[in-house]
Amino acid sequence: MRRTTPLALTAAALLLAGCGSHDGGDSGSNGKVSPAPSSSDTATRSPDPTTGKCADQVELKAADNGRTVCVTKGGEVRLTLDGTRTRPWKPVTASGTGLTAINAGLVLRPGDATAAYRAVAAGTVRLSSSRPLCAEPTAPGQVSCKGIQEWRATVRVG
Repeated sequence: MRRTTPLALTAAALLLAGCGSHDGGDSGSNGKVSPAPSSSDTATRSPDPTTGKCADQVELKAADNGRTVCVTKGGEVRLTLDGTRTRPWKPVTASGTGLTAINAGLVLRPGDATAAYRAVAAGTVRLSSSRPLCAEPTAPGQVSCKGIQEWRATVRVG
């Protein structure tokens, strides 16, 4: 496993901060940046702000990077990361206790990562994946990019 120095982490963070949040595609975006999720987008991702209760169903996307969500015991967490053939997401990994993997269905597009979990006990689980920051060069003389885009979310089972 390769060790990363603090300087490298700082440089990567600065690079990512300047990149914005793109739609995940490699073509056709015309430089457009995806908007931040609105408050209605987060309704199934976090506890109800009026009652403080956890959600029965949680759906996570790439825009949920860094979020902490709460799901009730017996509820489900579903995750879809849209990737591309040239910038594929690695399979989602889960570390911690409280969730058990269930069938997520089929991945229809190359590069996507999907996962599904059932909340079986109180606990906390960290979900993660990563993909190349940019596509590999397709012709001689093009610049190579070795950066990695990481995705993480924390799921609390309450």
